Order: sequence, then C-alpha cells, then structure tokens
Amino acid sequence: MAPLLASVPTVAAPLALPLRRSSWPSQVAVCLAAYLAYGATRWLVISDRGVAVGHARAIERLERGLGIAVEAPVQRTFEGTPIMWLLGHAYIAAQVVVVPAVLIWLYRVNRTIYVRLRDTVLATWILAVPIFWLFPVAPPRLSGIGVVDTVSNGTGIALNSRFATSFYNPLAAVPSLHRGFALAVSAALACASRHWWSRALAAAWTPVIVVAVVATGNHFIFDVVAGLAATVAGYVAGAAVRTRRSIARS
Repeated sequence: MAPLLASVPTVAAPLALPLRRSSWPSQVAVCLAAYLAYGATRWLVISDRGVAVGHARAIERLERGLGIAVEAPVQRTFEGTPIMWLLGHAYIAAQVVVVPAVLIWLYRVNRTIYVRLRDTVLATWILAVPIFWLFPVAPPRLSGIGVVDTVSNGTGIALNSRFATSFYNPLAAVPSLHRGFALAVSAALACASRHWWSRALAAAWTPVIVVAVVATGNHFIFDVVAGLAATVAGYVAGAAVRTRRSIARS
C-alpha cells in the first residue's frame, strides 16, 4: 500500500499547476509525468488473476440477473465485419491518441475548457488507482465467459503479450476509463465547438467508445457505468481543487 499512497501526491501535483500562456512545455511535462506515475502505480498494485477473474464472473452473474449481460451478443453482432475493425482501432486510439490530441487542441483554442478536461482526467486517475488495487477485475475477454479478444485478432496489437502488458494492468477493468474519458472528451469538444455539426460529432464519440469497449471484449456494462461515475467524481474533484485555489489567491 505504501507505493500507492506515495504516488498520489505526484499525480495530484498538476491539479495545482498555474496556467500561463507560455507554459505549454510545463503542461506537457507534468501531464506526462502524471500519466507515467499513474501507469506505474497500476502496475505496482496488479493483483492475482484468479481473484480478478472471480470478480469478473460475479459481475457477469449480476448482469444476467439484471438482464443486461449483453457483452457476448454485442460482440457476435459485429464480429467479422468492417465495423469491428473500426471499433478495435477506436479502442486503441481512444486513450493514447484522442485524449492527448484533444488536450493539445484545447490548450491552443480554449484554455478554460482545457483546464477542466485536464483536471478531470488527472483527478479520475487518482480516484481510479485504489479501485484497481482493492477490486481487480478481468475484462470479459479474459474471464472465460465466451467473449473473445477481437482487438488482438483484428488490429495486430496483442493486448495479452508481455510487451503490451508491461504498459498497462490487464486486470483493471473497473472502472472503464475508456468510457469515462470518452464522455469527458465529448463534453469538452462540444463546449469548445462553434458549429452544430462539430458538436454532434463530439457527442457521437461517447456512444462509439461504449460500443467499442463492449464489442471488443474489454469491458462489461458494469465497468462502463463505473467509468461514468468515476469520471463525474473526477470532474467534481477537479472543480473543487480549482475553487479552493481561486479562494486561496483572492
């Protein structure tokens, strides 16, 4: 637990970083450092696979009881189609391309919305790490419930390879930050957009990623809902830090 607690101040530091017009190198540096600390912390708290699979199967039973266990049917609907290929690449790009690209664009065009999105992402990372540690969950594709790994099969990126798993914790499906950050990106882009069609495209990103994470076998519906809750909490936490900082300066 000590490494986890020790990393939190490191990740939280960018939330208190003042924003100046000439500060883009420091913004890049602190966001990159925060992401690296977050990634390292997730790896440090990686849990036993048997426990994570047990939690995943418990979630699947809960969803069946509620009538929302749609992961396998959704995957079968798109399997073998060009849409699945697109969904797999959207899943890969969502975190490593789209979130950084949107932050860079917002930094250039709307600093206020940039700060809100940046703080939401960073605060959500902080909130998610203890959940990954206390409640490890395997994705459906690793849970033995009849859902396969379409990303590895369709994109050429082997999610279960030793190389890939050195960069992420495969047993951290709850909460789904793909879903949560997709919502944050959609909201930020919609607020920053000036045209109805660009706002419509921004709004469409969230449902695309929801379908992608389910169809590719990477998240349960439960994970998706948890990702929404975590990101909303991250937004509230980021707003609270900004308010406190503003009061301290006045």
